[in-house]
Amino acid sequence: MSDCEHPPQDPAQIRRTALYLTLAQVPEGKVVSYGQLAELAGLGRAARWVGRTLSQLPGDSKLPWHRVLGAGGRISLAAGTPSGDEQRARLRTEGISIQNNRVDIQRHGWRPVEHSG
Repeated sequence: MSDCEHPPQDPAQIRRTALYLTLAQVPEGKVVSYGQLAELAGLGRAARWVGRTLSQLPGDSKLPWHRVLGAGGRISLAAGTPSGDEQRARLRTEGISIQNNRVDIQRHGWRPVEHSG
């Protein structure tokens, strides 16, 4: 399919695509904050938008949404909720320890290498 056959994307779709492509790169055993993910995706200060957008992912999404945390490594989803429990289980499966509802960002934070040039 050539580029000409795609209908022009609306800005919201372009933003979501940038977000999903960036999220897909977060490796197993690493976490990223909503705000950091927004910046890495070139979306500026859009942490709340990132959170809202990820909350609307389909249940069978292959994207590693569970690796996205609140500021300072805080887990935003409440324990005891289906998504909150799933997030904690997935993180533990990847070897990430959770203490006081937080993940150690120093140990587990994703710092992609900046490509200059």
